Amino acid sequence: MLELVNVWKRFGEAQAQTVAVSGVNLRIAKSEFVTLVGPSGCGKSTLFNMIAGLLPPDDDGALLFGGAPQRDGQLLGKVSFMPQRDLLFPWRTVLDNAILALEVEGVPRKEARDRARAMLPEFGLTGFADHYPHQLSGGMRQRVALMRTFLFERDLLLLDEPFGALDALTRSRMQHWLLDIWARHRRTVLFITHDIDEAIVLGDKVLVMTARPGTVKSETVIDLPRPRDPSIVLSPEFIGLKQRLLAEIEEESRKTFAQEGTAS
Repeated sequence: MLELVNVWKRFGEAQAQTVAVSGVNLRIAKSEFVTLVGPSGCGKSTLFNMIAGLLPPDDDGALLFGGAPQRDGQLLGKVSFMPQRDLLFPWRTVLDNAILALEVEGVPRKEARDRARAMLPEFGLTGFADHYPHQLSGGMRQRVALMRTFLFERDLLLLDEPFGALDALTRSRMQHWLLDIWARHRRTVLFITHDIDEAIVLGDKVLVMTARPGTVKSETVIDLPRPRDPSIVLSPEFIGLKQRLLAEIEEESRKTFAQEGTAS
């Protein structure tokens, strides 16, 4: 579904240029759940913005969607993108926040509301259609934002640390809830996280990015059975994967600290 071939992104003029992403190559198959980890400042969000069509890649490489090269924002409208914050409008109800993307697309409000109302039970929001964001817990707000993303009905979902601000227990519940939703809809997902456990629990494969300039350091297939019970984090297979991925990220984090020390 998605392929990046030697993708670069540079900012600034030649004399003071910052290379954010360098020579990224990756392939994501249809219905695959791929997680992306790496040290802070490694270019994960820049990469996401390019895949979402919000930021043009440099001319060095190619970004292909369904085998077709994408240029000049062609990916806008072809993917659903959920940033770190839920970005719910405080003056809109749960139902009207969920239908925002559909309204922007031109779907009549009644039809959009009917479609959203039918999805409320699946997202654990039955009885909350007329509530406002300030009346919801953090986990419920994230479910509204994810429902909005799913309602946009795009085959590729980009999720940028959607559970990063949640407490550990709520985060774990949300992870397994998301896996249930994904198993039913089988959308293709690319998911940024800083949490190694989360990356392994969710992913079919984990991509590790290097320190800046960011590129893909490794690709690890997560050969753990699905559905994944919360107790899987205690299995020897899980612990072995975690140790290997932690070592890779620790190596890149040391490089990041060294870069920051040199810059200062």
